[in-house]
Amino acid sequence: MKITKQDINRVLIRSFLLQGSWNFERMQALGFCYAITPILNKLYANNNIQKRKAFKRHLEFFNTHPYMVGPILGITIALEKEKSKNYKFKSKSIRNIKIGLMGPLAGIGDPIFWGTIRPMLAAIGASLALTGTILGPLFFFISFNTIRLLFLYYGIHFGYKKGIKIIKEINNNFIKKITEGSSILGLFILGALVNKWTKIKTPIIITNYLKNGQIINLKLQNILDSLIPGFIPLLLTFICIWLLNKKINPLIVMTLVITLGIICNYFKLLY
Repeated sequence: MKITKQDINRVLIRSFLLQGSWNFERMQALGFCYAITPILNKLYANNNIQKRKAFKRHLEFFNTHPYMVGPILGITIALEKEKSKNYKFKSKSIRNIKIGLMGPLAGIGDPIFWGTIRPMLAAIGASLALTGTILGPLFFFISFNTIRLLFLYYGIHFGYKKGIKIIKEINNNFIKKITEGSSILGLFILGALVNKWTKIKTPIIITNYLKNGQIINLKLQNILDSLIPGFIPLLLTFICIWLLNKKINPLIVMTLVITLGIICNYFKLLY
């Protein structure tokens, strides 16, 4: 049975609902099975026994990054096609390859999408939004979803084209380099955003002195800016990270930051 490009695109569209029935027992299993259903119905149209077995295979536990599921779907389609032609092909191989790929691809997707692409595009969109234009949210929405859809589209077609050969290309060293590089880039961007978006200053005057007949105020903020620009936001960031590493609930951390801001503003310590 020939698998056409239209068949693969149908799977791609249905994969948008990968997490539509997410649950704690099998997580994305039902969504994955729903996505690949048109292929299973076509490949096993004349063999109901094998079709039932195929559905059971894809209702087992599955979980990966939703934007990185494309290659797994493509490879699975290629393997199911091979299984429908060759009854000796072991169904266990399909299961093992899915399990083997879902972890590494999830490890790549988190730093790339959540740690790099999303905060970077959100920062650009926020910059545009601050000027009062609607282009800010539109830029973020359109650009992020364009990248996401391109990953899914080329991922599923690339996975189907390569089939089982892709397993040899995705080795541990490659995944490790991609993950580490994305993490470093994401942390670099987030570090820059701390100084750009977090504005905290102090009006505290350390001392006064007379210069050319005028009284000059020596402000603490001027000293901090001459040493490390954005020192107070950086310090607050490190404190929040320290609290989160101590397993303090993020809601408690947010409440503490808000309370600290109100108190410091009331006593004219920060603004």
